[in-house]
Amino acid sequence: MGIRSIPALLKGDRQADRVVPPSGFTAQLTLFTSAAMAFLAVFALALSLASGRLAARWGEELAQTATIRIVAPLDQRAMQTAAALRVLETTPGVAEARALTDAEQQALLAPWFGQDLPLDTLPVPRLIEITSETEGFAPIGLRLRLTAEVPGAILDDHGRWRAPLLAAAQRLRLLGWGAAVLILAAVAAMVTLAANAALAANAQVIRVLRLVGATDSYIAQAFVRRFTWRAFAGSVAGVVIGLLAVWLMPTGGDGPGFLTGIGFEGAGWLVPLLLPFISGAIALVATAYAAGRALRTIS
Repeated sequence: MGIRSIPALLKGDRQADRVVPPSGFTAQLTLFTSAAMAFLAVFALALSLASGRLAARWGEELAQTATIRIVAPLDQRAMQTAAALRVLETTPGVAEARALTDAEQQALLAPWFGQDLPLDTLPVPRLIEITSETEGFAPIGLRLRLTAEVPGAILDDHGRWRAPLLAAAQRLRLLGWGAAVLILAAVAAMVTLAANAALAANAQVIRVLRLVGATDSYIAQAFVRRFTWRAFAGSVAGVVIGLLAVWLMPTGGDGPGFLTGIGFEGAGWLVPLLLPFISGAIALVATAYAAGRALRTIS
């Protein structure tokens, strides 16, 4: 079977279609497998695309922010904080810098130490939030200035946090695509097994067809077309159910949550629509391969 056989597969032949039983465990197996695998593939793609968005958001947020910790005695903390802010005002690439209030720092520490943390009696460093411009600032030069003018200032440009987070998000993205590939490979395996079972069950019918003049290509097209449409129909059902399940998942709003952000955005909703066509193409190739091998063994 080659490219010239594809129009015949799509057009179909009612007489040839009768070669393949319209019902039975092979039909149910193909439909169920295609639907289940398409459903899982939708979530694998949603995970992959969500990981890509997460990596981009983390990269943008961490690349344009930095933090300065003022570690100094209580009587010098306000003075060194003001000195650090003056340094930042004259630092190229710094768009905005502000010292966090006691209430803001208490809110940051509340998940670990509770709401009643006495900041005025504890040596908690004062935090300065830095927002950089698009081109950013030179962290090495800023560290040298702070060392000379503000001894208690420690600059954290979030570089050590950014790289592992981006790497983890990228690996999740690759994992999602890898899972989708494995799912499609499982579809190919199951369709091949189902086609082999159907061909073996109809071995006597195939022998009779040969006696009345049917060619192997004519017989193979009947099996290929039936299993291709079964895989396509099952995948359509699985994709529809999967998209509905993804749509019903909580989005998490504008928050940074990951599990609540799994889904599709914009043109990403069109990606799962390709799955039925991919499943159909896989079923076509797998069934053609199985039919070719089976017909050579049936004498």
